[in-house]
Amino acid sequence: MAPRPSPVYILIAGLSWPVLRGLYRLRARGREHLPEGGFVLAANHNSNFDPWPLGIPLFPSRYLRFMGKSELFWTPFKQFAIAAGAFPVRRGERDTAAMETATQLCREGHIVVMFPEGTRRKKGLRKRYEARAHTGAARIALDAEVPLVPAGIVGTDRLGTFPQLRVAYGPPIPLDDLADREDAAQVATERLMAAIGELERSA
Repeated sequence: MAPRPSPVYILIAGLSWPVLRGLYRLRARGREHLPEGGFVLAANHNSNFDPWPLGIPLFPSRYLRFMGKSELFWTPFKQFAIAAGAFPVRRGERDTAAMETATQLCREGHIVVMFPEGTRRKKGLRKRYEARAHTGAARIALDAEVPLVPAGIVGTDRLGTFPQLRVAYGPPIPLDDLADREDAAQVATERLMAAIGELERSA
């Protein structure tokens, strides 16, 4: 049986559903590609709002777990964030605890969302962390021995203009041929980013 969401997650999803479906006319395709059990779902990152259009098309049968920057985990927001599916990560350094948590969640049957670019692509101010592909999503999938699934999101960078939001889920990235390769995470990440780019263009 797939893990069940908390009451807080159910409440947020219930309130978000009419907004995304009605106001933003959310369209999702490719759900048939999503495997049973745990996996890593990796997408492009345009907005802090990205987890919502990724997760709502899968609700209520599946729900998402995702990393949140550790600065946000202060009481009482910490308790709310955890109930909403988040777990903390320290950005700008190798956070082995967060990686181990993500790996264990995947093994337990959860969908763990990762944004390989690490941060949003656009901001009004100069960014401390620039968007570029990291190997974390691939390393989690390889360590947990679960599928690595790409997704493309369109429209979340223009929420103020009420665009149609579009999400495309792709088939899992081939990983079987990377066993025992020292560059497995890097090669998997290159394949992942190519797939995400294609899904984003065709969403």
